[in-house]
Amino acid sequence: MPISKILLATLIIVPILFACNKGDSGMTANTLITAPDFSLIDENNQTHTLSDYKDQYVLIYFYPKDDTPGCTKEACSIRDSIHRFESKNIKVFGISSDSPASHKKFKNKYQLPFTLLSDQKKEVAKLYHADGILLKRISYLIAPGGTILKHYPDVSPSSHAGDILDDFDAL
Repeated sequence: MPISKILLATLIIVPILFACNKGDSGMTANTLITAPDFSLIDENNQTHTLSDYKDQYVLIYFYPKDDTPGCTKEACSIRDSIHRFESKNIKVFGISSDSPASHKKFKNKYQLPFTLLSDQKKEVAKLYHADGILLKRISYLIAPGGTILKHYPDVSPSSHAGDILDDFDAL
């Protein structure tokens, strides 16, 4: 990344997440970055703020659209591993630009035991470089205190949950 872009990133309030690691699949101790805080509404119109979960690990995963093949595969993979996430004190949030009502239908249809957040304006997606016509499939594992432990710019929907849990165990 050109040095001018890195300098520009230091001048704005919200950190640009890939300033030091564009294309890297993880963050290292030398490049820890604080996850931008956000507040979004879930499938029940309840507000969740990232900083409210500062005492635990958080997985935020961005996905393009409710009830589509890849997104369903990814959500069900996480659902099927939810006890492992919970045993490691990892709070899971799925984020897309779909409405809370769409999230509720998706969550109920597949019995998803984690929170789905609505980012209809794609403001949070932009902070996390997941914005586009449809949101990109990108995930972030965040440590207690709010630093990003690892980001996943290239996600395989069917194996993503296992990849995250394996990486967590290796920490």
